[in-house]
Amino acid sequence: MGQCASCLDEGQEQERKEEERLASVEARAKAAEAAQKRQEEFEKSAAGRAARAQLAANAKQSANTNKGEPVLKWSMG
Repeated sequence: MGQCASCLDEGQEQERKEEERLASVEARAKAAEAAQKRQEEFEKSAAGRAARAQLAANAKQSANTNKGEPVLKWSMG
């Protein structure tokens, strides 16, 4: 009888783990959807537009600053 109860417990354990895995997958999907929605709302906001403009300005500035020159120059004596 001990073995039968052990088999039942193992089956229930596997079922519980599968339910937890499915719940985890669902929770990750909901979290990803919420993050996407927040990102879209941020991009539409004034702060999002300002951040995008700042990134573009930084990229433009960094592209023009060194003009092929090495960032660090080494000189002897």
